[in-house]
Amino acid sequence: MPEPAPDRVRITDRLHVVAVLLDTKDWPGFAATLTEDVVAYGRTGQADVVARVRSHLGVCGATQHLLGNIDVDVDGDAARTRSYFRAFHVGLGDRAGATYECLGEYRDEWRRGPSGWLLAGRVIDVGAEVGDRGVIAPLS
Repeated sequence: MPEPAPDRVRITDRLHVVAVLLDTKDWPGFAATLTEDVVAYGRTGQADVVARVRSHLGVCGATQHLLGNIDVDVDGDAARTRSYFRAFHVGLGDRAGATYECLGEYRDEWRRGPSGWLLAGRVIDVGAEVGDRGVIAPLS
């Protein structure tokens, strides 16, 4: 029987899962990757974090969040990651034809829970932006 994957691999896998859930706009699935008291995207708590992300990604069409240069530091049941990201967003409706792209770094905190590693915190450092930021602007 193969040995279980090391925590570093499991956490990297969770990072990729979060990106896919954002791109597929699977809000219940995204919520399930978060701790109840998560602090991310300028919000605190699972419901508020999901609502914040949904308000930006739910108004645009296709998105693609790519990750690279992932550094994982595990300390028992807690971990920190730093990863580069590149996120591409396509306009929808009256913003059709417009695009918005940004790149930067995620600095994440993770906690081991009964179902595996959960995202407990995220800080986003955007290093560059190209295009129309209105593509991800919440509707009023």
